[in-house]
Amino acid sequence: MVRTLQAQWPHARLTWVIGKTEATLVGDIQDVEFIIFDKATGWRAYRDLHRRLRGRRFDVLLHMQVSLRANLASLCVLADVRLGFDKIRAKDYQYLFTTDRIEGNPRVHVLDGFFQFLEALGINQRVLRWDIPLSISDREFAASKVRPAQPLVLISPCSSQRWRNYRNWSAENYAAVADYASERYQTSVVLTGAATAHERAYGERICALTRCTPQNLIGQTNLKQLLALLEQAALVICPDSAPAHMATAVQTPVVGVYATANPARSGPYLSQQWVVNKYPEAARMEFGKTVDELPWGKRVRNPEAMRLPTVADVTEKLDQLLGQRSS
Repeated sequence: MVRTLQAQWPHARLTWVIGKTEATLVGDIQDVEFIIFDKATGWRAYRDLHRRLRGRRFDVLLHMQVSLRANLASLCVLADVRLGFDKIRAKDYQYLFTTDRIEGNPRVHVLDGFFQFLEALGINQRVLRWDIPLSISDREFAASKVRPAQPLVLISPCSSQRWRNYRNWSAENYAAVADYASERYQTSVVLTGAATAHERAYGERICALTRCTPQNLIGQTNLKQLLALLEQAALVICPDSAPAHMATAVQTPVVGVYATANPARSGPYLSQQWVVNKYPEAARMEFGKTVDELPWGKRVRNPEAMRLPTVADVTEKLDQLLGQRSS
């Protein structure tokens, strides 16, 4: 979105209200003013945002986040046009906080929905490029973890933990896939993830089950270092999680493992053909309906659904990707 705006409206001044964590990844993009909204500080975040924006008025507010927190934050932004989602997608009463709404098919990928904001502004071109800045030290860090002449398979096994949000595949399955990639294609395997007790335990469990001895970097990278690693990887294996989209930003194929969320809506945008998609089966089991009969974005809240993707499903995708590299 930002790159398309910069390409089509090079003289426009862009301000991005962004979370503290997310700013560590993209907050050094040039020619964008970043204002950090630190939700961990509670009501002070709104007070600080109000102070930063007091006395300013914008031509357009692109209200692209559907949440109560984002709605309240938007009240700090004075704008002639407040553009939000259509009523179907405007969750948490977002439509009450906007003056105008996007149009178009709501049953599309999230990124396609974002581009509908630009279409509402008269921009129909798309620049599918991210160009997130990486420093020399970030790339040196990644290079130090790559074994020469061995393709790197990066496994990010966990999604963020949320209530009744079951997205993680089993450690046993990841271990089997790691061994398969290492033994069949002589790859090196790296594990990445956040520094939580849950993710560290997941990584330790995977390493204990493997024969190939992955490099376990869970809890040992910041977002920039992770992005540099993703850039070096031949492919990434992960569930519905942020690394799937970070890998997309650096043009690295993603073998996504999906069952409780619809990858056609939220999967890796440039790797749909590599996704193991068991969401239709999970939806039939849970709701007795097809994907077309369900509300767009409906999640399956059943932990058993992540048993549907099999090791064979994932290794088949690996064969297609790594076989291409070796042929």
